[in-house]
Amino acid sequence: HNPLSASKTAIFPGLRMQGLLWKSPKEIDVRLGYDLCPDEKSFLQKRKKVVAACLKDILHLEQGLQDHEVPVVAVTMTGGGMRALSAMYGTIWGLQRLKLLDCVSYITGLLSVIKLYEDRDWSYKDLGEIIKNARKQAAKSKMSAFSLESLKAYHKELCQRTIAGYKTSFIDLWGLMIEAMLNDGNNNHKLSDQRWAVSRGQNPLPIYLALNVKDNVATQDFREWLEFTPYEVGFPKYGAFVRAEDFGSEFFMGHLMKKLPESRICFMQGIFLYQGGNETFIHTQMIMSIVPMLCYVSSNWVFCEVPDLPERPHEMPTRMFTPAGGLSNALRNLLTDRPAVLSCCHGLCLYVADTALDDSPNQLQNSSENLELVDTAFFFDTSCPPLLRPERKVDVILTFFRFPPLERAFTYFSEQGIPFPKTLLSDEEKKNLKECYVFEDAQNPDAPIVIYFPLVNDTFQRYFAPGVERSTAEMSLGHVDLSSVFSPYSTRQVSLQEEDFNKLLNLTNYNVQNNASTILQVLHKAVERKKHTQASQAAS
Repeated sequence: HNPLSASKTAIFPGLRMQGLLWKSPKEIDVRLGYDLCPDEKSFLQKRKKVVAACLKDILHLEQGLQDHEVPVVAVTMTGGGMRALSAMYGTIWGLQRLKLLDCVSYITGLLSVIKLYEDRDWSYKDLGEIIKNARKQAAKSKMSAFSLESLKAYHKELCQRTIAGYKTSFIDLWGLMIEAMLNDGNNNHKLSDQRWAVSRGQNPLPIYLALNVKDNVATQDFREWLEFTPYEVGFPKYGAFVRAEDFGSEFFMGHLMKKLPESRICFMQGIFLYQGGNETFIHTQMIMSIVPMLCYVSSNWVFCEVPDLPERPHEMPTRMFTPAGGLSNALRNLLTDRPAVLSCCHGLCLYVADTALDDSPNQLQNSSENLELVDTAFFFDTSCPPLLRPERKVDVILTFFRFPPLERAFTYFSEQGIPFPKTLLSDEEKKNLKECYVFEDAQNPDAPIVIYFPLVNDTFQRYFAPGVERSTAEMSLGHVDLSSVFSPYSTRQVSLQEEDFNKLLNLTNYNVQNNASTILQVLHKAVERKKHTQASQAAS
């Protein structure tokens, strides 16, 4: 019996390929197919009820919306540092105050939202207490995370992880460090635990993203998007997915060979916030502070103190250059290491022509036993790709903070043939950014409408709230240094003082609320577009 048979043409954003679907007498553990999983479909049906009620209220609609008339709205943000943490809370806070949060079906990209999903009903609660804790974590010193005592604790947990069957790397250590920097203790939550926060469609569904790459191969030549939801982890490119709790376990030919315990969420954060040594994510001083302690991190790293030799004052001063030793190799590996996660596609014969190397069968991802995962910023810093899967039918994307990645995203999506509006600004416009932009492709109804909020301080300097001018005493609160060399919001900063945290929080909150009318206009247009599309289909 041949378990493989050619199927009808399957479609992934920008790609049309001949897919191969398994036909096996025994059900396999890897879900093969490009459709959304049943759990996500069920979530969307529940969420549509919430979104429809919200839109009826804020758009003052006379009648409620039918399911097919409800637009799918997504929020996408990027970054994982202190600046992104503060800006994210300000943005979510602003959407909540406008009663727009219930219109959102997906949130992608920002690792800071992980904390929100520890509360089952977070979007219905006052975010004040959560923001208070985030402010405290941002302001505290992070050096305790790099102490000898902490390194010993990390080493103990990494040893336990190795015994459990995982291949540990510096990225796992980095994840534990992130956890220590952003929490007061261990966070035992796992990715699959977030299901309870979306079980009734009460909150937007979070989607996280990473890139699978290859050593010594540029990401322009080879990269594969790997998406994570509380339900599944997998490659949209191949249509291969496994349950979130099975990610990292050993698979072969679609069968689960060895089940490993699900990783704590901090190990996911280590992947999502690591760029293979980019100083944006790993501060040089931190790296140097742990070099003498590497012996506690891995039994393969050896660090020994050698006593000084007696001085010989009558000899000429000389220097001897030697090849890199164990410590220097360890430091180099530490700075360039990537997590070796077991691939769920190992042994499967899946083929998609997406990059140049895909044309060579021996270069395909699924021929490798392990994945090499990095942050998406290694290619370009965006979390839009999961939203552009045609199965999700996203109508509106609210994207925040940085423009260059959005510009590069348009170029990439255009090359792939993925419907996406032209998100380009002139050089003059880039010098004088506004608080909000709307990008739309009126000729292509399949392209989402993009509402873009750059991280910019414009009218906030003069207004405390929309329409409320600042008093003379309050003017200093409107001074938010976002770009100078002295800015406290540099991505290299690992701490953020409470005053600076509050300023950025209030700025991003204000920018959202000050452009409420623009958001409402786009939502109204999206509803009308859905109705028009449905009417056109019915007429044909």
